[in-house]
Amino acid sequence: MGFVLAGRSHFACSDVELYVTASDEALLAGMAVGDEDAAVSFVRRYQRKVYGLALSMVSDPVLAEDIAQEAFLRAWRHAALFDRRLGSVSTWLLAITRNLAIDFLRLRRATCRAPGDEIWFDLTSAGRAPDELAELADARDRVAKALSALPPEQGRALVLAAVYGYSASEVSRAEGVPLGTAKTRIRRGLIKLRELFAEENAL
Repeated sequence: MGFVLAGRSHFACSDVELYVTASDEALLAGMAVGDEDAAVSFVRRYQRKVYGLALSMVSDPVLAEDIAQEAFLRAWRHAALFDRRLGSVSTWLLAITRNLAIDFLRLRRATCRAPGDEIWFDLTSAGRAPDELAELADARDRVAKALSALPPEQGRALVLAAVYGYSASEVSRAEGVPLGTAKTRIRRGLIKLRELFAEENAL
């Protein structure tokens, strides 16, 4: 197996320092702000489970590898959308994998049915008007761009706190840092984010 994210082979030997002790949520938060080292660790942690699930469903090693790669790419792109109230990171990732496998099987059987990627939680709700969906997409892109401009540790802490709803104590445990450090990262991240948006609005 050898999957690639953002143009890098993430199952080859690497000299990067992997976040081997970080929580799943911390790695996902890192991915949300474009931290490739967090993504490397996340893929390494879940490669066997994701590939194994895909293979058990499609019984084709090549197709299973394609599904696994797409699952990790979707997790990377949508990391900021994770909602822990709806399940664990593992459940979320495996649901993405399962949905993709089902869609591949539908295509193989030539069933004319639009893919149903339910795991993205109401992003394309029929109750939303097209202009509202466009505004949401624009706002999401602006926030993602601003978060990527922060130092990785501040970006992760901010995603954990502001997006995933973690308390400072939970951020501390997820990141494996003292409570004071977690609070400082959240506070500095918020200040920097406000400054970035202020600069953007001033243009």
